[in-house]
Amino acid sequence: MKQTDPASPIGPTAARRPDPEPPAPGGVLWTIAGDVRALLMLPAAFTMQVAHPAIGAGVDQYSVFRTDPWGRGERSLRSVQLWVYGGDEAAAEGRRVRRLHKEIQGTDTRGRRYHSLDPACYSWVHATGFPVYLYAGRYLLRRFTPAQERQLYREWLQVGRILGIHDRDMPRTIEEYWVYYRRMLAEEIESTPVARELVATDVPLPRPEGGSPAVRLLLRLTWPLLRTVFLRFRAFVTAGYMPPEARAAVGLEWTPAQERRLRRFSTAVRILVPLLPERLRYLPIAREARARRRAGAH
Repeated sequence: MKQTDPASPIGPTAARRPDPEPPAPGGVLWTIAGDVRALLMLPAAFTMQVAHPAIGAGVDQYSVFRTDPWGRGERSLRSVQLWVYGGDEAAAEGRRVRRLHKEIQGTDTRGRRYHSLDPACYSWVHATGFPVYLYAGRYLLRRFTPAQERQLYREWLQVGRILGIHDRDMPRTIEEYWVYYRRMLAEEIESTPVARELVATDVPLPRPEGGSPAVRLLLRLTWPLLRTVFLRFRAFVTAGYMPPEARAAVGLEWTPAQERRLRRFSTAVRILVPLLPERLRYLPIAREARARRRAGAH
């Protein structure tokens, strides 16, 4: 069946449709999305995404996450930052993401045909960020008030519009979201091959490229040890910052001893990061947006 891309409508009326605006500066998402602690949350969200049979199949077949994990991670992070802090660039980045996924289609792990822009797939990719922000935020940031949770969800809906997701394909309220979330965990989410690979500690991992000759030499000499440390840390934060109900659906084990380690680590991060200077505390695009906002206030 031919797929329709809502981000590329046809006709003069659709062409005049205004671009959706990114979340307002100063909101909940603006405050947390560019904080360096958000980097610790991304592996949990990404693993929840690929635990969907269709998304896992698409990533398995089309993604370069095995051959260029560092480049892919950098590009994905830049994209997420632009959706929130990009201003006029936000909607353009959303359209770029849709174009990138337009040709991704195939058969999922259950033998069903899929297209990456089908709302059932595309909306789940977007939906995973909200529960991870809430759950991991309790460890790394703070526990949100009910009002802040609702505001965060409204802002996350706005990001969905930037990505070209129709309102009808997103739960409209936080209550509707939790019904949708529980249904997805019960009926769709499973331990896909890609999800298992993302928490494995014995998989190949190319070393990062770039940097000075001295840095490249140091990486080459120490990479066997650094690779092991990184993979173990990635598996730890992926399972630890994933909401328990999602962790169970994906099939990840989590012990009381691991929980105690996570709490100690998170406490240290929660105390130390706010003491850092702004150039170290915020990711580059967020830092630039914060500077522009301050300049505009004067």
